[in-house]
Amino acid sequence: MTLERSRNDLPVSPQHSPQVTQGDRSTQVIEFPSRPGQESEPRSRSWDALRKLGPAVVTGAADLDPSAIVTATVIGAAFAFRLLWVVLLCVPFLVAALDVSTRIGLETRKGIFDLIRENYGRTAAACGAILTLVISMAVIIADLMAVSDVFSILLHQPRMFFVPLIAFTVWYMLVFHDYRKITRVLVWFALPVCLYLLAACVTAPGLKPLITGFLVPHLSGGRDYVEGIVALFGSLLTPYIVLWQTSSRTDRGHEHHRADSIIASVVTFVLAASIIIAAGSVLHLAHPVDMSTRDAAEALRPVAGEWGMLIFSLGIIGAGMVALPVLVASMCYDVTQAFGWEYGLSEHPWQAKRFYLLISGTMFVAVIGNFFKINPVTALYWSMILAGILLIPTLIFIMFVSNHRGIMRTTNTLWQNLLLGAATGTTAVVGLIYLWEKLR
Repeated sequence: MTLERSRNDLPVSPQHSPQVTQGDRSTQVIEFPSRPGQESEPRSRSWDALRKLGPAVVTGAADLDPSAIVTATVIGAAFAFRLLWVVLLCVPFLVAALDVSTRIGLETRKGIFDLIRENYGRTAAACGAILTLVISMAVIIADLMAVSDVFSILLHQPRMFFVPLIAFTVWYMLVFHDYRKITRVLVWFALPVCLYLLAACVTAPGLKPLITGFLVPHLSGGRDYVEGIVALFGSLLTPYIVLWQTSSRTDRGHEHHRADSIIASVVTFVLAASIIIAAGSVLHLAHPVDMSTRDAAEALRPVAGEWGMLIFSLGIIGAGMVALPVLVASMCYDVTQAFGWEYGLSEHPWQAKRFYLLISGTMFVAVIGNFFKINPVTALYWSMILAGILLIPTLIFIMFVSNHRGIMRTTNTLWQNLLLGAATGTTAVVGLIYLWEKLR
């Protein structure tokens, strides 16, 4: 394949030659070095550090897509603070998964399914990609449903009027724009979700119930309780985000710092815990899974009053527009890698035709899927349960690849293997308990 990972960087003198930023060869951008001493200016260093935080914040915000926001709201409304321990438990698991999957991409310049196809066979890669395709499509349809629903509430127009407009916007962002540039802007769109932190501070009943919720696991509660644990695992250890960390590193210009994984995980933890606390303090519904979008927005009423619906809607729109391009691109990377096709957002459409056709087809199917009459909250919640099931093979694939000495320059540390193993084992056990509860 004629991918970017096979192209050599141009030799450049660090002091007197212009720096060539690797992009498309026909549109290379020349950036001349700064004046001597300019790098040492405090403002330049601060701005550069802030700019580099962007991808980590986007990763954390993308992990809290509309499905995850609504899932946390449902969990809080249904179980109050009894599942906060799951959120805390997921933090080290998420740090390890993001760090390892990113290292795989940087060392190999290949995606997970590329490596599975080359080292474990096309059949294994195809089976994994098909499973990813089915479940990712469910999440894409649910997220598109959520974003269009809040647009409908805000602008008082039929929901289906907005579905093709949103789908076209996501498609245009992926096909005609450099996604890495867009992420710098997308960070700001996710900011309304941060109001949940204030809502949690205002509505929390006190430290004792919160500390108990975080530190004391409740291991009994029936099928709905186990279902909630599966949904939380799916929403916090989102499989497409983990796979995206590897696939996106096959494109040019990506860097990684170990702190990025920690920052992304902390952002995810703080937002998810805040949503659960706010919802658990305010929402008291008989059947939370059947709540409407307006019901979910009530969690923000204590801090936003009548503006709660508007703030909630902006948060869903922002989170959706951060997550949808990542989700679509991640799924398309996985499928094209599994079948050995050309891929990459830095490739021109005519250089990776199947990849871009798959993006187009994905958005078309997502629009069609939105014609089904389903409660958006129900669709979002169940999409995260499916994501929790997909998480098991995803973590297994990552562990096999990251410990393969024929693939990696550096294999996992003991702690990374312990954390990934614990994440896989815990998810598998909870999944088996869930299936047992469903079938009996």
